[in-house]
Amino acid sequence: MVQVNVTLTETIKKLLEEKKYSTLRDVLTTMMPYDIAAVFEELQDEKMPILFRILPKELAAETFVEMDEETQEFLIHGFSDSELKEVVDELFVDDAVDLIEEMPANVVKRILRTADKDMRKEINELLKYPEDSAGSIMTTEFILLRPDMTAEMAIKRIRRTGVDKETIYTCYVNDENNKLIGITTVKDLLLANDDDYVRDLMEENVISVHTLDDQEKVAQMFSNYDFLALPVVDKEQRIVGIVTIDDAIDVIQEEATEDIEKMAAVLPSDKPYMKTGVFGIYRKRVPWLLILMLSATFTSTIIKSFEGVLAQVLILSTFIPMITGSGGNAGSQASVSVIRALSLGEIEFKSMFKVLWKELRVAILCGLTLAAANFFKLMFFDLRNYDGKGEPVLIALVVSLTIFGTIVMAKIVGSSLPLLAKKIGFDPAVMANPLISTVCDSLSLLIYFAVALLVLPNVLAV
Repeated sequence: MVQVNVTLTETIKKLLEEKKYSTLRDVLTTMMPYDIAAVFEELQDEKMPILFRILPKELAAETFVEMDEETQEFLIHGFSDSELKEVVDELFVDDAVDLIEEMPANVVKRILRTADKDMRKEINELLKYPEDSAGSIMTTEFILLRPDMTAEMAIKRIRRTGVDKETIYTCYVNDENNKLIGITTVKDLLLANDDDYVRDLMEENVISVHTLDDQEKVAQMFSNYDFLALPVVDKEQRIVGIVTIDDAIDVIQEEATEDIEKMAAVLPSDKPYMKTGVFGIYRKRVPWLLILMLSATFTSTIIKSFEGVLAQVLILSTFIPMITGSGGNAGSQASVSVIRALSLGEIEFKSMFKVLWKELRVAILCGLTLAAANFFKLMFFDLRNYDGKGEPVLIALVVSLTIFGTIVMAKIVGSSLPLLAKKIGFDPAVMANPLISTVCDSLSLLIYFAVALLVLPNVLAV
């Protein structure tokens, strides 16, 4: 598949060089907008405007939406006002809003100046909604019907107004006060008798979202209910727009990327990796690295406090990486599971005690398994020929008990911190690895030395 794409790109470049524009247009019209946009990324800058002007008007607008913002900005600078107006007029309102939000101020002024009055008004309305809200990602282009329409009248209305709508399959029914009272589909209307009323065909139990609802919640509803579109209403239950499945997928992808970056201790970026410069990546990564480095001083402070213990039984120091690593891994497992459950709406803060009880039981099972395996490993391998200070069986017991305590502690910490973060308004993803690992490292060392002093009081007497 990759080879086909490379070959196709090379073919398009060759047709451009040979100025075979008619053939090139025929090739491009057989391609999907996303694939054409990918071709633009492989072209030299001076070739982009030529290729874009070859595209049919509607295909050009659809391709423009799929381009990255750098390519879009480059093309806009090369457009005449009339060319820019043609592109903007072909865009759906939500796509135009997305474009404006990504462009610098001078480009935004040009876009708004060339847009027609109605488009400009709708764009300005959508820009008023908070970022990451349902209102900010909705489109105002949808089909509205009245309950007293017949199926025949509804079909005629769709034919007359549907050409400029983003989707026409799902139609929305409002009353005389413009309140959303039902939905129906083109399938229902086509299969109904001509004189059947819309009110008899519509589904009255409409699931909707409000303009200020978080976009992540909206995207989750698409996953829960398998919607193609979701109506957005205001406080008076009047429909003001719809969110379509393509926008929901974009939100899911953005949120997933953001969560992954936060879980890896990287500040979220709105640019693709290959489009981000070295210093841009540096600025995203270094703040968390500094925070984690400074927080790791707790670990070194704890070790320094117990250096007398380590000096007497040096072999205890060799097991520190295993203990801290096990704690960090166990905490990360729990935190990732809880963060995912939170993002899917499976649990809330009020579920905290149920979550902790479940994780405690899991931790005990995991801790016992690792402790037993570790005790066996120490007795038959690591301490088999040990002749230093302290009985091998007691040292193995110290390490194994520490592993058990560390796993239990890490599971509790890893499952509770994301829930607490959610409660106080932080993104739970921030509480994932490596922050959990840093916390667990310090606590696991405290457990280690406490157990050592308890099991080996005579050996470690100072």
